[in-house]
Amino acid sequence: MKQPLLESGSISFLNKAVRPTESSGIENLIRQMLKKHKTPFLLIRKSVLEKQFNRFRKALPEVTPYYAIKANPHPRIVKYFAKLGACFDVASAAEMKLVLKQGAKPSHIIFANTIKSKEDIVTARKRRVRLMTFDNEAELYKIAESFPGAHVILRIRVENRGSVVQLSLKFGAEPDQGFCLLRKAKSLGLVPKGVSFHVGSQSTNVENYLQALELTAGIFREAKENGMPLSIVDIGGGFPIPHFENEIGINFERMAAQIRKQMKELFPKSTHFIAEPGRFFAGPSGVLVTQVVGKAFRDNKNFYYINDGIYQDFSGMMFDHCKYEFKTLRRGQKTMSVIAGPTCDSLDILTSNEEFPELFVGDVVYVKNIGAYSCASAVPNFNGFEPAKVILV
Repeated sequence: MKQPLLESGSISFLNKAVRPTESSGIENLIRQMLKKHKTPFLLIRKSVLEKQFNRFRKALPEVTPYYAIKANPHPRIVKYFAKLGACFDVASAAEMKLVLKQGAKPSHIIFANTIKSKEDIVTARKRRVRLMTFDNEAELYKIAESFPGAHVILRIRVENRGSVVQLSLKFGAEPDQGFCLLRKAKSLGLVPKGVSFHVGSQSTNVENYLQALELTAGIFREAKENGMPLSIVDIGGGFPIPHFENEIGINFERMAAQIRKQMKELFPKSTHFIAEPGRFFAGPSGVLVTQVVGKAFRDNKNFYYINDGIYQDFSGMMFDHCKYEFKTLRRGQKTMSVIAGPTCDSLDILTSNEEFPELFVGDVVYVKNIGAYSCASAVPNFNGFEPAKVILV
């Protein structure tokens, strides 16, 4: 498919002497990739994966990151993080096998699903993935039967105020029951190692972390007083990223500084802190590139139909409540427009109020910061449309 933009429509703009920016760099990369690949495709920039990994380690040097692969389980991404020295958070035997195949060590994996099938627990035992979470007594009996001697971490319920996705609705024991459950784990022959929590996805409220650390410290004290010292604190994930340029209210380094201070004040130096970043690691690396496959004029707006949608790589808009900033390579006077996906479902409308220049069939529409919860939660082949090809660059 020819790109009108790459021909006479934008030559004058491209020839202008403009100061290099991140956007111009991304757009140049997109143009290069369009010569080699059909749209839609999802560019994952390895340099950004490494940048996010290093940002985390610098801001929270005491915390070992376990990449939550549900954010984006592409094998090459997992393998790249393994080379960087990351550990991994998996939620199933399938994810476990994936990270092991890509070079992860069993000791670098946490089975961080509090509800597991017996079959998956047996797989963990066979693959020597010993560390796992739980949040209820029934789960302890199941683990004790299928994996005697497993190392267990209690997940507690904490506040999720201000988080885009509430994760305490489904998981987490009440904190005041924490020690009793850990003691029960020990009585069943399991090894209680610590406490975990999750403040919710895309959390911008640092108070969630600070309050959760206080609750965790209380359980640590009670356990120590009763001769059952704990050693691991899992602060979960939920670390936010911006989805729009110049987005206000998101400052990871500032949040991390407060979290780090709280950890130092409440826990001994011997405590082993871990975390489960997913979106924070993968999200900023992704650039989704699509093209206009049709256009119409209705309700006094231009409707642009692109070859990716809600059932594909914009699935995060439905399942993860993500909002994205839509961009195009074409320049010109902007009017209020609608961007819709390719399927026959009216649900597949991505934005109804987007200021865009007039586009033509073949023009590019792209979105940044879409490396997480996009292709990972896409529905393969709905209406015959496959998710975007993932390309690591």
